[in-house]
Amino acid sequence: MFVTGHNAEDEKEPAPSAASIRDVAKAAGVSYQTVSRVINHHPNVSQKARDKVTAAMAELGYRPNRAARALANGMDRAVTVLTSNTNLFGYAETLGGIEVAARAAGVHVAIRVLPSDSPEDIAAAVDQVSDPRSGAVIVLAFDREGSQALEALPATVSWAGAAESWLGRQSSLAESPRLTWYDDTAAARTATEHLLDLGHRTVHHVAIPSSSPVGDRERGWKQALEAAGAPVPEVVQPHGWSIAGAYDAARELLLDPDVTAVLCGNDDQALGVIRAANDLGLKVPEDVSVVGFDDVPAAPYFTPALTTVRFDFAALGRRAFELLELGSGSTEERAPLASPALIVRESTGPAPQGRTAARTTPPPQHLRAAGAGAEPRHKEDR
Repeated sequence: MFVTGHNAEDEKEPAPSAASIRDVAKAAGVSYQTVSRVINHHPNVSQKARDKVTAAMAELGYRPNRAARALANGMDRAVTVLTSNTNLFGYAETLGGIEVAARAAGVHVAIRVLPSDSPEDIAAAVDQVSDPRSGAVIVLAFDREGSQALEALPATVSWAGAAESWLGRQSSLAESPRLTWYDDTAAARTATEHLLDLGHRTVHHVAIPSSSPVGDRERGWKQALEAAGAPVPEVVQPHGWSIAGAYDAARELLLDPDVTAVLCGNDDQALGVIRAANDLGLKVPEDVSVVGFDDVPAAPYFTPALTTVRFDFAALGRRAFELLELGSGSTEERAPLASPALIVRESTGPAPQGRTAARTTPPPQHLRAAGAGAEPRHKEDR
């Protein structure tokens, strides 16, 4: 699937008297790519060539701008985003951040959807975006599809990516500062510690898909339990990654009276867990505390309002574009990304002294009719 983005109108042509990057290249007797490297402080430029370009820029009164930097990094006025999903919260917000930054730079955005993590689908997508006419590439490497596409990009492609933190620290990619991420591991530790501080003996975890065998959120959850000397329960892996899958898994999990706290991989799963608790006759947070991830716009309006970890995915998308635009050799300062923040609301509370026994009645008819537990059309958001 290939979808053209909807950017603002094209950047206006410069006035005839304005010098262009190609004018500078001609005056300096070098290629425009060399001028681009000088603009971006790239180390692979000889001092002689750098001096020629600097002198030509001064003579012509050329001032590099955001559009020139984009061109310098091979974007050629366009960038393609590789992603496995476009409609789920984290993905959609990150895409929105990329598009806002691209629009400000006069760069077009296109989206290439990765339909699966099969070698054939990954190869087809990478082959398409590797065409020089496609411009640069931003990869949303939140899952297996994205991480495999990122690893498969040839060295000739100008790229940046938003990823899980474990992927950003891998040695194969560590040589390039073109990945940006939030520390999901630390965020999950904080969320788990919050529940332990409320007196819960342990915390159960309903997991989401990851780009690695063990996701960052699962890793942080386990670290917090081990540091506290708390039991580490088996991770709950719902059938599919839908709200319905989390609901079905929670209906089984919450039958255990020792389960008093649940950390969910995202807010959609938390919604499924809360509904399951309600249908089993359990109160949140009196009997079971529930924490989500992402802080979707609806989170404050859940019943009860959801305690969750807030991420600024739009800022992550803007940063991914910024990394691509500025180039790895740039010395320009970048404002730090705000760290994920635990937002405490109504869905967490002190551990119960004695938890209410769960009812074993079947799910309501309308949930059964809706296909609870069926395989979803799209996997859940991060």
